Amino acid sequence: MKNKKSLAQKINVIRASVMGSNDGILSVAGIVIGVAGATTNTFSIFISGIAGMIAGTVSMAMGEYVSVNTESDSQKRAVMNEKYALKNNYDEEFNFVKNKYMQSGISEALSNKATKEMMNKDSLVTTVREKYGFVVNNFTSPYDAAIASMISFPIGSILPLLAISLFPSGINIIATFIAVIIALAITGYIAAILSHANKIRSMIRNVTSGMLTMIVTYLIGLLVGMFS
Repeated sequence: MKNKKSLAQKINVIRASVMGSNDGILSVAGIVIGVAGATTNTFSIFISGIAGMIAGTVSMAMGEYVSVNTESDSQKRAVMNEKYALKNNYDEEFNFVKNKYMQSGISEALSNKATKEMMNKDSLVTTVREKYGFVVNNFTSPYDAAIASMISFPIGSILPLLAISLFPSGINIIATFIAVIIALAITGYIAAILSHANKIRSMIRNVTSGMLTMIVTYLIGLLVGMFS
């Protein structure tokens, strides 16, 4: 029977989805607005957006796969090192955990008792959690993260593509700009919830980066259009 994913694993997959969607919105918005600054040809703008969507989807999926694999390999190496340490220096590992509890304000007697109980129950899980900050065998699947990004990136890309294509040429750029800002505020808010960060600050940071990206690419597009 397949093991159910832990809450941490589910959150990491959701994180990959949110970041993929956010990057899809921002990347393709930058492309289509930049091209729109150079030309009013709707087909050219749309094709450039589609090309950016495909390239970004592959890039995000591969990036998540490599990143999560690297993190997973590091965690597995830490587990191997801790197994060796417990086998050869158990008392030292025991004292590390106990001292960590004492540094948090727990009395020596209570720290010793808590450490003894947890180490007797599962010494590897206890020491890995206290030394490295993760739970043994609670690794995020690189395939899940890659698939989440591969799905969410094009979904995010659809918004700027539709906005730049469906609105009349006179207002399509400003309409796309507004739609993207709203979408980035939402993804920034969700990202802040997942990372337990300041929601307002996260939204402002996300929206600001999006605005700068679109303004810069639009200005570059204008310059290219002027000299073409």
